[in-house]
Amino acid sequence: MNKYQNKYRIPSTRLQNWDYGAMGAYFVTICTQNREHFFGKIVQTQCIVETHCNASLQNEMVLSDIGKKVEQEWLKTIELRPDMNLELGNFVVMPNHFHGILIIGKNEFNS
Repeated sequence: MNKYQNKYRIPSTRLQNWDYGAMGAYFVTICTQNREHFFGKIVQTQCIVETHCNASLQNEMVLSDIGKKVEQEWLKTIELRPDMNLELGNFVVMPNHFHGILIIGKNEFNS
């Protein structure tokens, strides 16, 4: 029996013959279902340091409780998987998606 009955399946953008456990840096994107804004919202705020702004207002991401949880769980990735020799690159939580760079080093699973 098909677990998800093709409800959540999209065509794969993965390289067919690539071992995704191999050493390397991976760009990860995770989207919410129906692109719902579960992770927070973008608001305009006053720019405090004018040398960092092009105008008096700037956009700022304000995380919801769920967005804060996404951030916390990403930061725990290395702790949860100590056997993988992982590093975290830059990441950002947006209203309806998450982007992060995950670096997999040499470990017992890919040596």
